[in-house]
This record gives sequence, structure tokens and C-alpha cells, in this order.
Amino acid sequence: MKKGTATWLLFVVAFMAVVAGHAAASKGEVPQGRTIELVSWLALGVLLIAFGCELVDSTLGMGYGTTLTPVLLLFGFTPLQVVPAVLLSELVTGISAAFAHHRARNVDLRPGTRPFKVAMVLAACSVVGTVVAVLIAINIPRIILKTWIGVLVLAVGILILVQVMRQALVRFSWAKVMAVGTLASFNKGMSGGGYGPLVCGGQLLSGIESKNAIAITSLAEGLTCVVGVTAYLLTKEIFPWRLALPLAAGALASVPLSALAVKKIKAKPLTIAIGVLTTFLGIFTLLKTYVL
Repeated sequence: MKKGTATWLLFVVAFMAVVAGHAAASKGEVPQGRTIELVSWLALGVLLIAFGCELVDSTLGMGYGTTLTPVLLLFGFTPLQVVPAVLLSELVTGISAAFAHHRARNVDLRPGTRPFKVAMVLAACSVVGTVVAVLIAINIPRIILKTWIGVLVLAVGILILVQVMRQALVRFSWAKVMAVGTLASFNKGMSGGGYGPLVCGGQLLSGIESKNAIAITSLAEGLTCVVGVTAYLLTKEIFPWRLALPLAAGALASVPLSALAVKKIKAKPLTIAIGVLTTFLGIFTLLKTYVL
């Protein structure tokens, strides 16, 4: 199979999963902040959408939380349901995806290698950013949090498109890696998304090979989510387990396929599609918050 064909086939599979998930979820009751039944059309829809979003994320190092968070908000879930549930699902899938990429020889994540060291530095810098973000998120009005998510998603979408147009790489810098890790984890803790585009894009612009950057992002993101999930468990009385479980199941199912896809596809066309979709979701989330 040609790389260009594989790229669009992956996009079609992911898109069909999201569409099927939306159709299934529309048959269920919109939760409006309440829990959902694990055996229901809504749970099936959430599972399929998570599968499609994670298929893209584990293949490109970006797109899961950034795309999934506004979609779940449009379904009627509240930000404080969505964000911790997304963090928990990415904890599981991030570490699993990194292991799958290592097994597929897309990256060498053995202790002592530079990819492993970069992942550990990114994860360590994430502690401060994630904890601060969680403490802010639970103490601000809902409309402000929704606005932050909309603006962040819109900005990330534009950033992805600008990044695709830029070709020049800059010299690798540990200081830049630490700065990117801290900022990205703050965004992650606040909104459940925005980590992958910043971390993966920052690595690419620092001269790290794309397949390594994708696997490093998965591992660092999984470790970052450990901090975020722990913080939410300590600060929230009720954790959204019924939303987190179908998210984790759907996302985890896509990991093996993603590791194999990285060997075959070209990232640029799919990255452009993610940028366009993310930008649209950011705009639509802001419109829903203030206009619709």
C-alpha cells in the first residue's frame, strides 16, 4: 500500500469512527452534567469517538484531547467531567502507545537513550504546570473554563497549520524542551487537550525525528496525566468514572493499529486535516458558549 493511500485510509477510518460515535451518542440522552450508563448508545458513541481520536493521536502525537474535549462539551458534558476523564484515558493510552511504538521499532525508549531522557524531562516539567492548572480549573466559573478551552483549541489549531507551513528546524535545546513541557502540561490540566501539538511540534522544531517525537509525546503525556488524575482525585468529591471507562476502552483499542500506521503513512496531509478540524472545533465551542 502506498504511503499516501495509507494516510487517507487512516483518516477515513478515524473519521468514520467519530461519525458513527456521534450517531450512536445522539440516540442516548445528553447527560447535562450527569453520569451515563455504561451499556447505552451514549457510552458506545463515546467509545467510538475515543477510538477515532486516539487513532490519530497515537499516529501523529496530537489530536486526542484537543479534538475530543470540545466534542464531549458539545454533547452536554461539563468541563469538570470531561477534563479528568480525558486525562485518565490518556494516562492508560499514552503509556501503552509508547510501549507499542518501542515494540514496533519506531523509537528506542530504553533507559539512557536520548528519547527516554527527553520524555522524562518533559514529564518532570509537567508536575508544576499540571498541578497549578488543576487548582485553577476547579476554582473558576464554568463559562471562563469553557472560554479558555475554546480559545486554546482555536489557538492550537492555528498553531498546527502554521507549523505545517514552516520547514526550518532549530538546534536542540534542553531549556526549550522544559519550557514546552511546562506550558503544554498547564494547558493539559486546564482543558484536557493542547499537550500533544505543543510537545510534538516543539520537538520537531528542535530537530528530533518525527517518529521519535510521536513516541516521546505519548510517553510524556501518559506520565503527565498521572499528575493530573491524582490532583483531580484529591480535589474532586466524585470522579467521572462512567465517562472515563468508555473513553479509555475506545482509545486503548486503537493503539496497536497506530503503531503499525506510523511505519507507513505520511504525516503532513493528516496533520493539515487535524489543524483544520481543531480550528473549527475551537470556533464552534466559543460560538456555543456565547451565541448558540
